[in-house]
Amino acid sequence: MDAEFDRPLEESGYGRAGFAEHYDRYRPRPPLALLELLPPLAGVDRPALVVDVGCGTGLSTRVWSERADQVIGVESSDAMRSFAEQATDAPNVRYVGASSYATGLPDACADLVTAAQSLQWMQPERVFPEIGRILRAGGVFCSYEYFALQTPLWEPEAEWHVLLARKSELRAKLGLDEGVQRWPVSSAPLEESGVFRCVRELALHSVERGDGDRLVGLALSEGSLTTLLEAGVTAEEVGLDRLRSAAATMRQPVPWWIGYRVWIGLK
Repeated sequence: MDAEFDRPLEESGYGRAGFAEHYDRYRPRPPLALLELLPPLAGVDRPALVVDVGCGTGLSTRVWSERADQVIGVESSDAMRSFAEQATDAPNVRYVGASSYATGLPDACADLVTAAQSLQWMQPERVFPEIGRILRAGGVFCSYEYFALQTPLWEPEAEWHVLLARKSELRAKLGLDEGVQRWPVSSAPLEESGVFRCVRELALHSVERGDGDRLVGLALSEGSLTTLLEAGVTAEEVGLDRLRSAAATMRQPVPWWIGYRVWIGLK
């Protein structure tokens, strides 16, 4: 384990009782296009091993169970990893409790290494050497994160964006993010690491379905909101009550178009 790596996650609410289950239920799933895209980029039809670093509840790990011979999720949070193990029944998927800086996996073992919604927590100068160590020559690293949501219903979605903006304002006002370091994800750290001979940035989208309950649940799946509420900010102040009212009009599931930023590095 790595105390420096774990502390920001714990302070952001990811270790709270019940948080992992809520996170896994409401967060967007990985874009299925990656399952088609990444293996050919690594020169294989079916990866022998996919390693998912900072795997959380295993959402981004178990999606590979039918597309790879073996899948390993690396997660240092006991709470998140415990949920991942309970939520996964595929025999070719397993989880290890380790830092993404020191996975304990063999050299050059992986065809693919992924990091979903997690690279921002990792120090580039520490994580990329480890990713380079476990990737085989010609293997591919992929980091991705969702950044946009579009639904057919304008008002609930508008209130969701208002809440996100208000949440950032209030956290800054209260100093809740002081000392919590996140590294902005871009292609630059991949290129500067010296690990990858080619780096690309892409945009993908996926389509899921969600109702008002899921929209509110998505907002509360952000540790930054739950810890803000724990700090004494009210639902009215942050706009959660307005989101709940607007989301109540989204009674039936509707299509959600979810945009993703994707960064790919070829070793």
